[in-house]
Amino acid sequence: MSVMELNNVCKSFGKVSVLEDISLTINDGEFVVLVGPSGCGKSTLLRMIAGLEDITAGEVVIAGKIANRIPAKQRDLAMVFQSYALYPHMNVADNMSFALKLSRVPKAEIKRRVGVAADILGLTELLGRVPRELSGGQRQRVAMGRAIVRDPQAFLFDEPLSNLDAKLRVKMRAEIKKLHKRLGKTMIYVTHDQTEAMTMADTIVVLNDGGIAQMGSPLEIYRNPENAFVAGFIGSPEINLIPTVFNGAKGADLGADITLPLPADLDVATGTKVSYGIRPQHITLTKTGIPATVLVVEPTGEEQNLTVQIAGQDVSVVASGAQNYASGDMVHLTLDTDKVLIFDAKNGSRLI
Repeated sequence: MSVMELNNVCKSFGKVSVLEDISLTINDGEFVVLVGPSGCGKSTLLRMIAGLEDITAGEVVIAGKIANRIPAKQRDLAMVFQSYALYPHMNVADNMSFALKLSRVPKAEIKRRVGVAADILGLTELLGRVPRELSGGQRQRVAMGRAIVRDPQAFLFDEPLSNLDAKLRVKMRAEIKKLHKRLGKTMIYVTHDQTEAMTMADTIVVLNDGGIAQMGSPLEIYRNPENAFVAGFIGSPEINLIPTVFNGAKGADLGADITLPLPADLDVATGTKVSYGIRPQHITLTKTGIPATVLVVEPTGEEQNLTVQIAGQDVSVVASGAQNYASGDMVHLTLDTDKVLIFDAKNGSRLI
């Protein structure tokens, strides 16, 4: 059952078009992540769903009703913002219950809801503290608790972890996923961090230049990107997109007498310029293969992220194993041809 539908939604500020023809369906209990670079319109789209931005054209349908003209407070949605937006003079319990008090919910029910939310989020011992006495992660949990006590039909998250340090972001990602599993409510989450998108989402919606570049499950988008933008945005380290020239059955010419293998024949003319996509994890260092020179070594623990140069092109490689590499080392590369992706060099569309 769908909780929400966006039908040909558009947004313009004056003559500037921000979002064009956005259509998607969000199902009951689904965790949907809107991801894309800064300025792609993801936060604007979330605010339109919440009722905080007017819709220029199209429809937002919530629970079967067109919500374009329904005020935000009547949409039964709870939003968690990038800034915690806590009242500094109120303790945790009062911050969480403030909206319920305004709605004149009975005191006994408020106490019950705050207690349940505090238990879910591990805030029971902190209910008497004020925001200045809390860590960043605790403040974010309070902001989430404020949303939970309202018992909405869907939660909206607008980059809620961007103010936290790297270690705490990882912890909070896990907490939000556990929260989703426990509550079973629809969640729409905005982020520019593709790692957050990959690790949290049931469905990822990749936005670019005001439109949907691709949507699907995390692994579907990672393994089968429809264009070069999606391939380059999803995955860490970033995919290698190497400029080459199609040379028929021989492969893709890189230059310096180096030809890269193709997974299948291309239905384009010999001599066509193509982008040769290969993820760093799909390149192996071997005793024989394509010769390359190590430029940069980034140890990450069990693995090393290498930047090597082939025929003047920088290529990223994830090297596993105990061998240590240094700048200037000569190495050889073998590509997993089955994982190669080929894109049109002009428009970025997927060819293979």
